[in-house]
Amino acid sequence: MKITIDKYSGFCFGVVYAIQMAEDILSKDKELYCLGDIVHNDKEVERLKNKGLKMITHNEFIKLSNCKVLIRAHGEPPETYKIALKNNIQLLDASCPVVLKLQHKIKQGYETMKDIEGQIIIFGKEGHAEVQGLIGQTNDKAIVIASFDDLIKIDFSKPIYIYSQTTKSPKLYKEITNEISRRIPNHLKVNYIVHDTLCRQVSGREPQLKEFSNQNDVIIFVSGKKSSNGKMLFQSCKNENKNSYFVSDISEIKKDWFVNQTKIGICGATSTPRWLMEDVQTSIHNLFN
Repeated sequence: MKITIDKYSGFCFGVVYAIQMAEDILSKDKELYCLGDIVHNDKEVERLKNKGLKMITHNEFIKLSNCKVLIRAHGEPPETYKIALKNNIQLLDASCPVVLKLQHKIKQGYETMKDIEGQIIIFGKEGHAEVQGLIGQTNDKAIVIASFDDLIKIDFSKPIYIYSQTTKSPKLYKEITNEISRRIPNHLKVNYIVHDTLCRQVSGREPQLKEFSNQNDVIIFVSGKKSSNGKMLFQSCKNENKNSYFVSDISEIKKDWFVNQTKIGICGATSTPRWLMEDVQTSIHNLFN
């Protein structure tokens, strides 16, 4: 049996930067607050908690003062920075540069749309940390859509600027934007602008994983259950290889999956640590030795 870990899987540069920043500070201060889970992976969160990282909610953040708080890669809305200034909180900003660029784009788009009574549409997951930060750039006026059913929220007679959460599926974003275009009267299409805001490091993994899935008999996709990116990439694997299984921990691995199979592929989301994929590899080896 050959067990291969996909060389492209694992943390994206934004997550690497946030975790490195946290570890550098913890090596000196021994304790640090983080606004929300630093990454959507329970095992990595647990590892960092053991080093002194304390995950807090926004309600807990409001009550803090005179301390340091890390902002994770997903970014934050303007309100977070205002609270920090008011409460003398030192923010250690690990927001992903791709997310920050998107926030700036949406803020500019919102100012334009205000003047022509238009709409800012965000294709993303309602309540997701990144999406919350994006909505904040529009004074919470943006319309969030996640599926074709959500298109009922849009007024197709008004100007539309649409942006995507950075980690969404390129294929689905194209399908959604094409459907919106189809519903807009032809004489109003000039006021419909689709912004390309997907992270290339994330979107590039989809075709890579499809190829990887076809090269193996069984795919073990390792990801936290909270990861939107993980769900999207796993589905891509499943579409290519029916013997694809989603696991968050080695305890979820079943020996039956590997009977009469010779090539096993292990891959993961942008929030999946390399060490966890290596643990999965070792666990599968141990099942048969």
